[in-house]
Amino acid sequence: MSNQQDSVILERDGGVVLLRLNEPQTMNALSWTIKAGFETHIPAILADASIRAIVITGVGRAFCAGGDIRSMQSDRSPSAVRGRMARTHAWVSALMNTDKPVITAVNGTAAGAGLSLALMGDVVLAAEDARFRAGFAAIGAAPDLALLRTLPRAVGMPRAMELLMSNRDLPASEAAAMGLVSRLVPAESLVAEAMAFARKLAAGPAMSFAMMKQLTRRSFDASLDAFLELESMAQCMAFASEDFAEGVSAFLEKRKPDFPGK
Repeated sequence: MSNQQDSVILERDGGVVLLRLNEPQTMNALSWTIKAGFETHIPAILADASIRAIVITGVGRAFCAGGDIRSMQSDRSPSAVRGRMARTHAWVSALMNTDKPVITAVNGTAAGAGLSLALMGDVVLAAEDARFRAGFAAIGAAPDLALLRTLPRAVGMPRAMELLMSNRDLPASEAAAMGLVSRLVPAESLVAEAMAFARKLAAGPAMSFAMMKQLTRRSFDASLDAFLELESMAQCMAFASEDFAEGVSAFLEKRKPDFPGK
């Protein structure tokens, strides 16, 4: 039996944390041990100011094959399902709302809740042989882990509904063409490229990245005037940051900036 320590492996590389889903025997389906691993690791990562970027990938031939269907049979009552969802939503919300850049490196299959997890990345890198599938229609379930929020924003409403309802297999090349992923990478170099990009982000202006993430999230819901006011406030905060002072100094001195992340 796996436990949360080995079901989600945490590796530290300077200001970058790599999380590996590590139950390859089930194609990294979201078992309670994997979820418990996220429950443990995500709050600790987000509370550590020295960690400035996060990478998530899977061990073996799949990124994540979706929910653990066998565990769904344990108690199907509304109260039990809502309780399980609330526990999962705690770490999902924390991960999706963090100011730290999140990169998902999709190796192999991302299906169902695995597709949801992939789209939690600010940047989604995918192996050239990766495959995507919505999954939920196959078992008569409602899409969860925010997929009905992230998928239409990534590919548009008509494409999202077609993928959700048809449950068809989506190759990486088509996923990239429709904007589901940021970039395709050779499978053998996927994690290395994801980590290299994460290290670049970890050395970048943390305040600027935070403002980018927060304002982009709010841009879908706020009126134009409300958004422009948020933009103004964000720029005031950015201009007052140590990152901005360092960025301007480096530009004027024609050198590479050394952003303190403050």
